[in-house]
Amino acid sequence: MQKYLTEIRWGFIFTAVMLLWMWGEQLVGLHGRHIAQHATYTNLFAIPAILVYVLALRQKKTRDYNGTMSWKQGMQAGLLITLVVVLLSPAAQWLTHKVITPDYFPNVQAYAIAQGMMSTERAAEYFSLNNYMLQSVIGAAIMGVLTSVIVAFFLRSKG
Repeated sequence: MQKYLTEIRWGFIFTAVMLLWMWGEQLVGLHGRHIAQHATYTNLFAIPAILVYVLALRQKKTRDYNGTMSWKQGMQAGLLITLVVVLLSPAAQWLTHKVITPDYFPNVQAYAIAQGMMSTERAAEYFSLNNYMLQSVIGAAIMGVLTSVIVAFFLRSKG
């Protein structure tokens, strides 16, 4: 377990950063009065998400691998971080939608219906805690694997 402390710690850090991002979105109105812009601006989370993986794998390389890390070692570390994030995703979604921004689902459902994007039933089904929990697990897994592959490639030791 001690061997994986770096990855576990960074999985928790990633989740904390994501929760802070959600709080920031809520504070600036992206979950309410500016809900129309939410889909655009929420994608900017990719910047801090990638930064967390870079910092995590740099720390892994420096502290645990004495400055020399292969692509495979970087990938393994990134995948372990991803596993932690995936496991924490449902709880993070619950905190987001029950504590940070409890009005998000009613707001986004109303917006989707008013814009003619979805029927009332479809909006209620799509914009729901259960669906977001499932999407967060799948999204965290896919994006975590992709980010791990790329970041590990750039941070690997050459030669």
